[in-house]
Amino acid sequence: MFSLIVAILLITAIIFFFDLTPDRVTNDIMRILSPTRSLDDLSKIAKGRKKSRKLVTMLTNMRSALVNTGRGGTFAIVCALSLLLFVAGGVFSIFIGNIFLLPIASIALALIPFAYASSILSYYKDHLDEELETALSIITTSYVRNDSIVTAISENLTYIKPPVSEVFKAFVAETTAINANVKSALRKLKDTTPNHIFREWCETLIACQDDRTLKNTLMAVVNKLSDIRIVNNELKTMLYEPKREFWTMVALIVGNIPLLYVLNKDWYNTLMHTTPGKIVLAITGLVILISALLMRRYTKRIEFKI
Repeated sequence: MFSLIVAILLITAIIFFFDLTPDRVTNDIMRILSPTRSLDDLSKIAKGRKKSRKLVTMLTNMRSALVNTGRGGTFAIVCALSLLLFVAGGVFSIFIGNIFLLPIASIALALIPFAYASSILSYYKDHLDEELETALSIITTSYVRNDSIVTAISENLTYIKPPVSEVFKAFVAETTAINANVKSALRKLKDTTPNHIFREWCETLIACQDDRTLKNTLMAVVNKLSDIRIVNNELKTMLYEPKREFWTMVALIVGNIPLLYVLNKDWYNTLMHTTPGKIVLAITGLVILISALLMRRYTKRIEFKI
């Protein structure tokens, strides 16, 4: 207990001494993970000859998505909390005297804030897809009737809800007050929402400006949003029970450790205070961590990609 208190006080002193604010921690982490690239590296990435780091890409996408949802400050808190939990996992492993568990516990605890942020983004994407489906459906119906995309969007702005409404309001403002070039405005509109079906819809609209007969294909593009929503809802229902069983099994495995202390102290001492027992705990933790990551990977929502 004395070692744990000393470790906590030491970590606190380091935080105050180096003035480790969430923003500073985030910037330092991103700087370490994504060092300055040479022009040659950037050229190879652009040509597809060299891939950017997957972890850096994931963190950058998460940061951008949180900024777009008005939660830009959340990413800094997530990074700072992740670093704190990473240290806490190491301190806990040292406290129970299991050095084999140290990297596993540190990584597992560090991933918890990012899992929370990922769940927020998943909810936001579901909400965005629902609003996009409604907005694109009513706009397409109006466009097929009047052959003017600006008029179609203008007359339906009152029925479109945030966050989609702001995008279309900006489009109407640009085409009516700044630039009458509809094609140029549609190209800008295409890049405002990170949704492949929305981009396909915008590209079809651009083609419709030259060939009006293509407007009949717009509704087929919009129907893809309905198909994706239906599939995701069915998938969520199907996977709920397996996910619940997985976390129940994890709770039973972890809960057996303190239960051994009550039922059989010799077994508990063997597991916690001998080298073979510590290795078994570390292997068990590693299996749980890998299984959780794979479970999250294979049960994530489906997204349409061109």
